[in-house]
Amino acid sequence: MILCDTNVFIEIFRNRFEIEAIIKFIGHENIVISDVVKSELLFGAKDKKELQSIKNLLNNYRTLSIQHEISRMAADLVEQYCLSHKLNIPDSLIAATALYHNVELFTLNIKDFRFIPNLKLYQI
Repeated sequence: MILCDTNVFIEIFRNRFEIEAIIKFIGHENIVISDVVKSELLFGAKDKKELQSIKNLLNNYRTLSIQHEISRMAADLVEQYCLSHKLNIPDSLIAATALYHNVELFTLNIKDFRFIPNLKLYQI
């Protein structure tokens, strides 16, 4: 399984065919999303039509829910990296989800995550 970051789906909505090709290469059945990614994408909808398009796309992927242990791990990551690396809360939850489930994270912003020990980043 590979957990996709929010920015991957944003680029798909921008019709970045090279990102769509990567998703196709990975296989839709191997892609998962987190509650945070789902929430960020829904929050970014411009109107009801786009909201429905986002929901339709996300229904194709299994969602990994935020559990107590993930929340605790995210808080630890924020405490450790918010000052030194400006790690924000959504990214800490996404990273903690990947760590907890021991899956690779596919992000287009590697710099936001590369400093987190044991986090496996998907290499294009």
